Amino acid sequence: MTRSTLPTAVVLAASATLLLTACGGSDGGEKIDGVETSKPLTTPPSPSASQTGSAQRPVITLPSDVKDVFDGGQTGDPVKDAVLADNAEGIKAVDAAIVAGKASTPAVRFYYDGEGAVTMTEWVQSFLTHKNTTTGTVRYYKRDVTLKGATSATLIYCADESKAFNKSRTTGKITTTPVTKNSYIVYNTRLEKNKQGVWQTIKMISQRGAAQCQP
Repeated sequence: MTRSTLPTAVVLAASATLLLTACGGSDGGEKIDGVETSKPLTTPPSPSASQTGSAQRPVITLPSDVKDVFDGGQTGDPVKDAVLADNAEGIKAVDAAIVAGKASTPAVRFYYDGEGAVTMTEWVQSFLTHKNTTTGTVRYYKRDVTLKGATSATLIYCADESKAFNKSRTTGKITTTPVTKNSYIVYNTRLEKNKQGVWQTIKMISQRGAAQCQP
């Protein structure tokens, strides 16, 4: 259906394995009712710039027809702002992987780790399996960070996918869909700050049609 989430049919058919997992349940975050968390999986470690210094963040570029718009980002708290910034770059990294037709890229592994990295790889692969890419604009809003300590945080945010769609890789045809309540999604994520200072998303869950995200 849209760019930064699985096609709707895939979400409905495979929610037990492909839905994002988050800071719900035993991790102390807010669990979204009715959304299952994915099973623990392993993934290759994220690339390191050094053991102690700041990481050199990858440069991520998207084609002109693919846009991510992020509301907020300047909370007045530099730590929360860093969480929001790395989350936003991670979202862009996933979109860039979808466009590139690669299930995983160094940029995705840079911003995602653990279950989060595995989920993102499966997520991108679902687009490739269906021979789709993405086009349009997704707006991210109501982005609320809660710090859980010096190196842990939760981030809950909404996505408006009413102006983003699947595009066939083979024909270039854009599959437009009507705007419904399911065009609006809530994400509940957990991030951890690694040794290089990057806030990596390690778990997440999502739910379409969330009441708190409706316009």
